[in-house]
Amino acid sequence: MNVGLFTETYYPEINGVATSVYMLKKELEKRGHNVYVFTTKTPGAPEHEYNVFRVPSIPFALITERRVGLFYQPKLANIIRKLNLDIIHTHTEFSLGIFGRIMARELRLPIVHTYHTIYEDYTHYLTHIQALDRRAKSFVRTFSKICCNTVEQVLVPTQKTKELLLKYSVHKDISVVPTGIDLGKFEPDNYTKEEVDRLKEKYEIKEDEKVLLYLGRVSQEKNLQEVIRAMPEYMNLRPNVKFVIVGSGPDKEKLEELVKEYHISDRVIFTGAQPWDIIGLYYRMGDVFVSASQSETQGLTYIEAMASGLPVVAKKDKCLDDILEEGYNGYTFTDKEGLHCALDCVLFRNQNTDFSKNAMDKVRKYSTQEFAYQVEQVYLQVMSRDHVFCKRMNYEKTKL
Repeated sequence: MNVGLFTETYYPEINGVATSVYMLKKELEKRGHNVYVFTTKTPGAPEHEYNVFRVPSIPFALITERRVGLFYQPKLANIIRKLNLDIIHTHTEFSLGIFGRIMARELRLPIVHTYHTIYEDYTHYLTHIQALDRRAKSFVRTFSKICCNTVEQVLVPTQKTKELLLKYSVHKDISVVPTGIDLGKFEPDNYTKEEVDRLKEKYEIKEDEKVLLYLGRVSQEKNLQEVIRAMPEYMNLRPNVKFVIVGSGPDKEKLEELVKEYHISDRVIFTGAQPWDIIGLYYRMGDVFVSASQSETQGLTYIEAMASGLPVVAKKDKCLDDILEEGYNGYTFTDKEGLHCALDCVLFRNQNTDFSKNAMDKVRKYSTQEFAYQVEQVYLQVMSRDHVFCKRMNYEKTKL
């Protein structure tokens, strides 16, 4: 199969969509397919990339550190016409997604779309007035519905996202296909104790101190302020606890000020963004992964944390239904007292529970191989429905 993936974000950017598309390309190629990625020019991108085509980009209005590609590219369109694509798979609703739709219509190709982002959770970047925010949320619901109703098949990473799209009145077929991760990248044995100790020393974390870890975007929708506001009381009770925040984003300075206001600057550490290639080492620094986000479609960082052997303490959310089992590999909370209790259960009370082993066991099913296999099956179903048959390869269902 010749597959075209259209995305606004791609490796080496660090976010869920970039990781998802990067892993999908890699695994589909292992399965014998030709995969072409059409994405934006990104600072730090490799000079030579196999079958990756990049277009000029500008900052995205909603999220300024993300970019969107410039609209229709005639030269790239000519290249696409010669690739003999069998199917187009869009991973963005914006310029490159529209470009993918234009090419699909011109070439009479079926189109699959993955709905990665719950845009309702990002409208605060456009307006700070509640009445206007309500209108903005109404607009993104309608926009999302139109985007999903004008393709052959919709993919979503969780049942939570599928239910949301059904509320938006999306009537196209919706398949739940969880994004896979490279589990091997996060195995605890990848890093020695000496390497972890050196990293802790860099951030002045003592050997006997427990580390609460958050890794991801530092922004309003991630709700880090709720965790920080719960820290002064908890840290008074537990003097050997520190909170490490790995990542960057528009709320970083505001949260640093909040930490100063609470006089816990020596106990809350902001590392800033870290290279993707060594992110597994930063997970190894933690004893528990903590998040209060309610904006996740799947929560890839939860899965990455568990693959690294970290139990998870997270604010209750439907995206956790399939990955977090209370008392087995972590706990959920709904308020400050629940957060304190959950942290204590993991770090100090239930010492007979092997949270680390349980966390790794829970996410074994989220392999990149299984992810690519499920997406491949969706492609074949869509192509079959559209009477598009590939003559070059024999697509037989194989067990992973």
